Amino acid sequence: MGFARSTLAFGFLSVSACGGGSGGRGDAADGETGVGSATLTTAGSTGADATSGADASASASAGSSGATVADGTGPMTADSGEAPKFDVGEGQTDVASNCDGGKGGGGTDFSYIWVADSGQNAVSKINTETMIEEGRYLVHPGAGNPSRTSVSLSGDVAIANRAGGITKVYAKTEDCIDDNGMPGLQTSTGGGDVLPWDVEECVAWHVPMPYTTQRPVAWSPGQFDMASCSYFDEKVWTTGAQSGVSGTVVTTVVNGDTGVIEQEIAMPEIQIGYFGPYGAAFDPNGDYWFVDSGNDGATQELVRVDHETFTYDIWTTPPVSPYGFTVDTLGRPWIAGYSGGTARFDPVTEMFDTNPAITGLGIQEDADGIMWMAHYPWDWEGVYGIDRDTMQIVDMIPLPSSAAKGVSIDFFGYVWVVDQGTSAFRVDKDSHNFDTFTGLTSPYTYSDMTGWGLKNVTNPEG
Repeated sequence: MGFARSTLAFGFLSVSACGGGSGGRGDAADGETGVGSATLTTAGSTGADATSGADASASASAGSSGATVADGTGPMTADSGEAPKFDVGEGQTDVASNCDGGKGGGGTDFSYIWVADSGQNAVSKINTETMIEEGRYLVHPGAGNPSRTSVSLSGDVAIANRAGGITKVYAKTEDCIDDNGMPGLQTSTGGGDVLPWDVEECVAWHVPMPYTTQRPVAWSPGQFDMASCSYFDEKVWTTGAQSGVSGTVVTTVVNGDTGVIEQEIAMPEIQIGYFGPYGAAFDPNGDYWFVDSGNDGATQELVRVDHETFTYDIWTTPPVSPYGFTVDTLGRPWIAGYSGGTARFDPVTEMFDTNPAITGLGIQEDADGIMWMAHYPWDWEGVYGIDRDTMQIVDMIPLPSSAAKGVSIDFFGYVWVVDQGTSAFRVDKDSHNFDTFTGLTSPYTYSDMTGWGLKNVTNPEG
């Protein structure tokens, strides 16, 4: 059992803004936003601390898919001859990249984006270089309603199902296990090819969990072995609860190799609304963060869990409506609000800074310290860039999207935007040109879809 003490105080950004709208949401969002200049002011905030931890024991039809070129300020194509945009910031090093190129997931020599096809109970594996779907996999034996995906530094993906349960899918077919009793390896090749649950052999494991709301999922960094050029001791962290029932929140740590539950951390102090815990990410210290949704009048909380002691701290957030969530390279959690603004938390000072004029959905930092966020409300569709330190808007890129939701950076520096229609856009942040992948089925993903978010805050030598 644990306890928490919590007080609310936070800073604001004073912003001159225009535009706006309001409303409600399911796993959709409505809110208010505007674009303008920002001046940073700060007020104090105190965090709460608590300790808790206990050892614990351990067929669908596919839509069409493909890559198409779309007009932005000008299209770019997979074979346009443009040089890859390797997204490595000044002064950044990566020991894993010395092994085999290190494009995706740290030491891997590939780069994929994994998008949950919520309406199909599946996940799509899309090559970020070729924009070709190379696999589509069922992620739950029933109707899991998947939403969040997280990619490990080894390149494999874990998918959280809103209806409960975590599933891991191997990125490389050579890692898949021939265990269904049929000769040879049976696995999806993408392009509408979805195999039945008991046939597909690249699904590594599925762990049922007794939650009625389970959204956050994040891989821990693990450890890097230079001799084998591989990561080990990677864990999947997730947080779930009984929808709308405060006191039922539990954070679970799962062995990434075996799927065995290694730790369950009950958090009875946390008050939740209908959606409960909403997004998660790791920081440069290897600690796990998540935010809960404060709809239905519930208190909104930001939570940090120590990766070694499993003790946790709780802070009450400013009155933004949490949607997207990430941690920047300076270890500061960002909460993209669909209304009320966007908040950034400094764990050292225990202070929040909020820009009330910027609202949005999925959010992730690139190698240049720009936070890219899907614009909301949808008075215009697209993504905009926010300076990590000043919290001012520095770029806006419109897209022909249908309900833009998720944002992720790939390992070539492109910004990906996933909408809630059928499309994912690969955007060149410099030229504003973009390519479009079509054929997704009710997509809904705005977590760390590529693994760049984890890689961006991780020092493999640490």
